This record gives sequence, structure tokens and C-alpha cells, in this order.
Amino acid sequence: MGPVIFVVLGGAVFLALFIVTMGSFFTVQQQTVAVVQRFGKHAKMATSGLNFKLPLIDSIVHRMDMRIKEIMVQVETKTEDNVFVHLSVAVQYEIQDPYAAFYKLTNPQGQITSYVFDAVRAKVPLLKLDHVFEAKNEIADTVKDQLTETMTGFGYHIIKALVIDIEPAREVKESMNRINAAERLKVAAEMEGEAEKIRKVKSAEAEAESKHLQGLGIARQRKAIADGLSESAELVKEQMDGVGAESIMALLLMTQYFDTLQAMSENSKTNTIFLPHAPGGMHSIQQQIQNAMMVGTQINKD
Repeated sequence: MGPVIFVVLGGAVFLALFIVTMGSFFTVQQQTVAVVQRFGKHAKMATSGLNFKLPLIDSIVHRMDMRIKEIMVQVETKTEDNVFVHLSVAVQYEIQDPYAAFYKLTNPQGQITSYVFDAVRAKVPLLKLDHVFEAKNEIADTVKDQLTETMTGFGYHIIKALVIDIEPAREVKESMNRINAAERLKVAAEMEGEAEKIRKVKSAEAEAESKHLQGLGIARQRKAIADGLSESAELVKEQMDGVGAESIMALLLMTQYFDTLQAMSENSKTNTIFLPHAPGGMHSIQQQIQNAMMVGTQINKD
């Protein structure tokens, strides 16, 4: 029995030593640090890879994630013009000193949240609501500066602070939208009025130019008629000696009258023409022309 007991006890001791020895080796994941303590006192920070600790003496008390983390903080505060707004602030941070981060601060997210509240509620009440939207980056820089000053001593590095949303009360948003819509309608009305003014000015200019050109055309037409009548009168006068100017004009007028009747009968789409055609009508037309010529002659003399 003695040898058997000795073998059994030896095997048990060997197994126990093997288990203890194998338990002394441990691995740490990438971007992670393990905090190792010895009898309650800090021993070392184990980095990624295979590590060793003294069996039954050293212990792993915490594993710290070294990757960048983000915390979202919702802050309600009041602006200078007494409007309550909700700000969403995102803070990105990472562990810079694992020893300080583990032993100096128990709740880093709670600490960051407190400092974000303090920074935002110190900055926003100095600004009016419209300026809050414009100063979003300024508010974010204030939060980052204050967090950096405080959290660096606790082993944390503040990478960025972002104000990602500013949400006033629903009634305030609706009133701001109405003001914006009214402002845009005002601008649109001004632009439409200016466009209508330009259209009217251009239309008036075009009409004036049209009438000017029309007047030039009428003047040239009348000059051509007068030149033609003058040439015809000279021709008749050369062919018919002793005929007075009045008779020549009457003859030309009669010829022009019949030519007009012929042209109208050829070009008109109707079968009825209302013109003075009796000799008395011709005499009336001739008399009107003679009166016009006398007036013209008198004007030229004056």
C-alpha cells in the first residue's frame, strides 16, 4: 500500500504543479492592457501577447481597452434670450496612461459627463439662440479645452468634442421656421417686383423704338409719294403746254384714284367696297388736296 499511496500522492502533486504553472501564463488581446497586482499592490501593466505572472501571488484585476471610445452627453440649458435648448455633445477619448486611468479615476464616463454639463451651461447662457447655432464649433472647442485640462491628469486624452445637435423647444422651432419663410417670401416679392419693372421698361423701350421706326417708314413713304407726284406733274407739264398746276394735280389725283380702286378690287377678299365714287366725291377729294397744298405752301413761305 505504501508505494501505491506514494505514487498517487506524487501524481497529484505533479498535476497540481502543472496546473499552477500553466495558470501562470496568460494572453492579452491587441489594443488591451491587463493590470496585474501582487498581494493587492500594483505589479505591472501586461501588454498584448503572451505574459507570465507568479502563480498564487500575482492576479489580473482588470483589463483596459485602449481603443478610442465615444460618449454621448445630452445637455439641457438656457440661452441669453431665455430659450431652453437641448444640446447633444459627442466626446471622443482614449486612455493615454493606463496606470493613472485605473488608479486615479473610478468612473471616467461620469467624470466626462459632469465636465461637459459644466462647460456647456457656462457657455450657452451667454449666447442668444440664433448665435448658438452659429457658435457650435466654439462651444465644442470650449468643452474640449476644459476636458483636456482636467482629464489629462487622470490619464485620458480627449481627441475631439462635437456638438452634433441643437434642439430648441417645438414652439420655438415653428416660430423660427415661420420667420424664415416670411423672410424668403419678402425677398421673392422684391425680386418679382424688380423683374416686373424690368419687363415694363423693356416693353416701353421696345414700343418707343417700334413707333420711331414706324414713323421713319411713314415719312419715307410720304416722301416717295411726293417725289413720284412731283415727277409725274413735271412730265405732264412738259407734254401738255398751257395746262395749269391745278389741272395737272386733278388729273394725277383721278389716275391715282382709279389705280387704288383697281388694286383694292384685286387684293380684297370681299365683294363690297365702300368708297366715294360719284363725281361729287372726286371733287371733294380734289378740294381737300388743294386745301392741303395751299396750307403747305403757306407754311413753306412762313
